[in-house]
Amino acid sequence: MKSLFLLVVAFVAVRSDNDDNAARLLASKSILNQFIVEGKELTVEYSIYNVGSSQAYNVELSDSSFPEEDFQRVSGSLNVKWDRLAVGANVSHAVILKPLRPGYANFTAAQVKYYPTEESQAQQVGYTTAPGEAGIVGLKDYERRFSPHIVDWATFAIMTLPSIGFPFLLWYRSKSKYDVKHKKN
Repeated sequence: MKSLFLLVVAFVAVRSDNDDNAARLLASKSILNQFIVEGKELTVEYSIYNVGSSQAYNVELSDSSFPEEDFQRVSGSLNVKWDRLAVGANVSHAVILKPLRPGYANFTAAQVKYYPTEESQAQQVGYTTAPGEAGIVGLKDYERRFSPHIVDWATFAIMTLPSIGFPFLLWYRSKSKYDVKHKKN
């Protein structure tokens, strides 16, 4: 049992020695919209943080979870490259898309590739967080729920005017008939 413990400690020590001078990237992918609506803009933000002890080189971010038949790209790029990312630095990137049809969409993780050191021959591959599945609301349903309904309120006002206006006119006539007019001296 003691030899197994020493073996594990030695492995961790050797593993940590090799990784001390390497870049470590943490990446996240976030959907910034509260509601995802068909035909309205959808903002996706990517953030990459270097928490390692070395610069990351040739950092590439690629996202293939937005097919062209379901999403129209308005602004930004789904494939981005940075030459280097310094120690303790972060970089953010945003893409604006338009969903073309309602339904459910599975927002999977984007892929991040980088070289952990300048001399490194092996490229590290990592993934961002995955926002998961989200519903895309149809434009008609969204407007029905969130529009100001000006036509509806105007129709309501016109329809309630006789039931409020007619009693008011009766009251005003009787009030003016029995009102005593004061003469000015």
